[in-house]
Amino acid sequence: MAGDCSIRAMWILNNLRAVVFSRRFPVVEKRWRAACQNENDSSGDDPVKDTVFSSLPSDSELAAAFSERRTREGSVRGFGIRVPQSKEGSDSWVDDPITRHIVGFYINSEEEGENNLLWPLALHIKGPYCILILPSVEPKHVKAYARLCKRSDCGNAVMGDENLSSLLLDLPSITGAFMVAYAIGDIVTGDVAEPEVVVSQSPSVGGLLDSLTGSIGISGISRAKPIAAPVASSAPSGAAAIGTLAPDVPKSGSRLLDKDALRSFISSAMPFGTPLDLSYSNIFSIKANGFSSLDIPPQDLKQPAWKPYLYKGKQRLLFTIHETLHAAMYDRDEIPDSLSVSGQINCRAELEGLPDVSFPLTGVSRSKIEVLSFHPCSQVPEQNVDKQALMFSPPLGNFVLMRYQATCSLGPPVKGFYQLSMVSEDEGAFLFKLHLMEGYKSPLTMEFCNVTMPFPRRRILSLDGTPSTGTVSNTEHSVEWKIITSGRGLSGKSIEATFPGSVRFAPWQTQRSTFFMSALEGTTDDDSDNETENTNNMANTEEFLMEKMNKDLPPVDLEEPFSWLAYNYAKVSFKIVGASLSGISINPKSVSIYPTVKAPVELSSQVTSGDYILWNTLGKCPSAVNARV
Repeated sequence: MAGDCSIRAMWILNNLRAVVFSRRFPVVEKRWRAACQNENDSSGDDPVKDTVFSSLPSDSELAAAFSERRTREGSVRGFGIRVPQSKEGSDSWVDDPITRHIVGFYINSEEEGENNLLWPLALHIKGPYCILILPSVEPKHVKAYARLCKRSDCGNAVMGDENLSSLLLDLPSITGAFMVAYAIGDIVTGDVAEPEVVVSQSPSVGGLLDSLTGSIGISGISRAKPIAAPVASSAPSGAAAIGTLAPDVPKSGSRLLDKDALRSFISSAMPFGTPLDLSYSNIFSIKANGFSSLDIPPQDLKQPAWKPYLYKGKQRLLFTIHETLHAAMYDRDEIPDSLSVSGQINCRAELEGLPDVSFPLTGVSRSKIEVLSFHPCSQVPEQNVDKQALMFSPPLGNFVLMRYQATCSLGPPVKGFYQLSMVSEDEGAFLFKLHLMEGYKSPLTMEFCNVTMPFPRRRILSLDGTPSTGTVSNTEHSVEWKIITSGRGLSGKSIEATFPGSVRFAPWQTQRSTFFMSALEGTTDDDSDNETENTNNMANTEEFLMEKMNKDLPPVDLEEPFSWLAYNYAKVSFKIVGASLSGISINPKSVSIYPTVKAPVELSSQVTSGDYILWNTLGKCPSAVNARV
């Protein structure tokens, strides 16, 4: 059972710790019970029933075990390391951070007694929901984990006979369980939109009709199919027209899907508990369109599950490198600035048949990739210092071919300092001095750049000051400085932007400060036992604060947690096109398609800001010390 991926059961709990949805798979459970019986017959001294919960708990038993573990471990995820509060037999006793994501419950059941271990449960938190997926593993693996939970020493000893890392390496079903958990999380929160693929759009002789049909591959389609996605284009002045291929599934926004829709997806995506295709767009397309004789592939080709339909129409191959740049800029000698890039390569392969696509990924050494993962349709046959070869059989629609985390090969696109000083209780003087795109050359273009100063706990009465460039506006709780507006991009040069000014606030209200201090001290009477435990462990301070804030402070304060106390910052938003900042790239001329077809290959790159923070150099700021290797 450990060699494949089968799911025994799944549960979804809300923030009130109640089970709102559950699903069990009797076929997988029958195999599990048979494996438990075989284990009992082969090990008389340590039978499964003395260690492992051999059946599935009811929803109420699972909810009780979930609450018990949360109380014992101090939070939903737990400590992750052994601390003074850890108890023998608990996840944190294993002393491995992975136990914050792969958890175990002790089920109190009338049939099987107390302290029966249910493991491994893949825990995924999405929105207000906790999603628990229980994959099928061998009973001997559960017994091995139970021994780790009672081991006297800590951590993964290098010379130890058993450790959690080696145990998990024998369980590929864990990876499948997390894939199921993430797919379910996206569905229950309505986050099922496909990744964006940006394409260049040039006029053709077919006029308007061709631009609406042939250019997106509809001409050879006899009926509605998932590949028939419209193109929404925008053409800013002075730039080539570009468009975005719309996703192949309806946008559901933040609307939560009902239980019937979730059951329907589970039945189609993982019949009898075995995941086949977790793509919501594929499942939706199959249900909406069905199949016909035209969809039957040639007999000599094996059609993968991720490509239920064969594409017919104008052929092309589209890649978009989309990176998000996170930064913490301090402008202090004692605290170094921090820059990190998280990126993904989105792809759309409008290719007939079942071709294989391969290409070398360049710039790998220069980008210093830290984390790298690939779509299940891909293979990685070659790796060296500066080249990462990749081959894949593309699915339909837009998909993420690769995800990575890397360092920024260039300097920060926005650098400088932000200063804010309170000259009185209700008035502050501030100064920005920024350099944009310093050291950046064409074709890198900054399409827009905005700076926002949030003041969620103060109401702005007036704002004075004139920037050297751009426009300024304000709301009751923020000031926005638009340095570069859309349609007036910055390319091939750098600029310096300054903005001195002052802001006046309404008289300070002490009520919210009192609420916050009570949250820190845990002085309220509700759930006093749990709060005392939480305040005693620093590992869960953030989650404890969020719980208290949910109870004691208006929602506006939760949106900007960094502004609760003395932390003042400005947030930068921008978009850069033309190339990646990590140095990762694809040469369209090096892309090979087999069997060979004439299909143009297009590549686009864009970088957007994530949490790009300018900390107030005159105030307090949080920072982490990097470990020296």
